Amino acid sequence: MAEKKVKYVFNTHTLSYETVKLSWWEWTLRVFGFLSATLVFAIVSVYFAYQYLDSPKEKILKRELNKVRSQYELLNRRMARVDASLKSIADRDDNTYRVIFEANPISPTQRSGAFGGTDLYADLDGYDNTDLMVNTTKALDKISRKLYIQSKSFDEIEKLVQSKAQMMQSIPAIQPISNRRLNSIASGFGYRTHPIYKIVKFHSGIDFAASPGTPIYATGDGVVEGAIADHSGYGMHIIINHGYGYRTLYAHMSRFKATRGQKVKRGDVIGYVGSTGSSTGPHCHYEVIKGGTQIDPINFFFSDLKPSDYEQILQRASQTNQSFD
Repeated sequence: MAEKKVKYVFNTHTLSYETVKLSWWEWTLRVFGFLSATLVFAIVSVYFAYQYLDSPKEKILKRELNKVRSQYELLNRRMARVDASLKSIADRDDNTYRVIFEANPISPTQRSGAFGGTDLYADLDGYDNTDLMVNTTKALDKISRKLYIQSKSFDEIEKLVQSKAQMMQSIPAIQPISNRRLNSIASGFGYRTHPIYKIVKFHSGIDFAASPGTPIYATGDGVVEGAIADHSGYGMHIIINHGYGYRTLYAHMSRFKATRGQKVKRGDVIGYVGSTGSSTGPHCHYEVIKGGTQIDPINFFFSDLKPSDYEQILQRASQTNQSFD
């Protein structure tokens, strides 16, 4: 058994060594000092351990956090590519599709996808990666809005396409009688000699010579606005309202097939060639009226003729001769 260490102190008065004896208070102070030093050391050790050393759980959490941060950065790069693609689509939408269909472009403000205020992202404040999360969420919200605006734009373009298709189907685009040999035009649009009065008079349409009973076709989709039987002038004639400011007139019929108020399609038979009214022979007098003004029908045969055929028929229509009415 180890002996208890005894401490001595030299007494200068007695010139001898005396045993050191500690009072109760001194013992108490020494114990308290030892415990305090131990506690301070423990606190400092724990602080440094928490500050600079990771627990296994903390290491796992940090790895997961780094992975999440990497996923956010990857998501941001992907959204940047999507945003660039959307910008390209918007450019084609404004400068191609809307130009073709005569629609106003969407303003940059509408397309920007901007959101007002910062309160939308207040719930993301207070985190270590707040800026990353807020910026990513903002970018995603902007892309979502741009996609919504672009979707609405395409819905509008689809309606414009349908309207344009309907307009193209309604505008007069064929000859009113079958004219495969291109020799049926007897008189064109412009000043011609009147067959009865023998004076030069404005001829407001094109005369197509044909045998009595030859079918007459609607040159575009529309509604029969009038099926009129006059004893003079146009004689038995039909007027079709095609919409978009266009009307066509088919005169000197022998009889009608279409009736007033009937919807007709391009190529439907609406009547038959005759020589009623002020006519000197069987033919179809055909007019195109735009906004109340009679215009040259020769410009509306584009669905019927090749370029070479158009040159030939234009030459025949431009001859200064006598009209049939």
